[in-house]
Amino acid sequence: MTYTTLLFDLDNTLFDASSCEPDAFAYALAKGGVPESRSHWETFTGINDALWAAVVRQELTPNEVQARRFADLVEAADLEADPALLADEYVVGMGAYGELYPGARETLEQLSRRAALGLITNGLGAVVRARIDRLKLEQYFDAIVISGEVGTSKPGAEIFGLMFDALGHPEKEETLMIGDSPSSDIAGANNYGIGACWYNPERKPRPEGIRLDHEIASLDELSLLIADR
Repeated sequence: MTYTTLLFDLDNTLFDASSCEPDAFAYALAKGGVPESRSHWETFTGINDALWAAVVRQELTPNEVQARRFADLVEAADLEADPALLADEYVVGMGAYGELYPGARETLEQLSRRAALGLITNGLGAVVRARIDRLKLEQYFDAIVISGEVGTSKPGAEIFGLMFDALGHPEKEETLMIGDSPSSDIAGANNYGIGACWYNPERKPRPEGIRLDHEIASLDELSLLIADR
């Protein structure tokens, strides 16, 4: 099968989100007058990971994560700080820090000339839009759907339906979802009935219980899977 439409996840697929999070957290603490602490970071990551897992289970929205994670941190770490201020400044930091993975821009440039591209991501609208603007990504995509803006998240089928509406309803059998998360990106592709490509640069073991049509360790491998439009 060759594909004419490619849907990309953003964080940890095209964009190195993991490396920017500590910088954004340190920025938020500084703005909130909280001394930086390794224990605060460890507490926050546990809270944040659990809340985003609830988003994948369709139990929370990304916007609810924004409000809750710093309220939970202030309570858990007994901080004298305004959780709303910390939450707002973290969003600013998350948009201001971080870069694309090496080669990601070149891949998007090449693929955008050969296929229709969509960006479909679970995240806060303010964060994702800041990254898109700063990194000048909009030029590569025919449609962008952000869960925090539309009120529904991967792996649910509804967000994929919104993407298909925005793209003018491409053929499902010619559409491929590319992402790093089996529970979000790959499960979502399975739920909507489109191809699933797992971006797995660390070569983790294949997860059970989901369908994988392709597995890649490098984004440049995608050029072999598409047909010129």
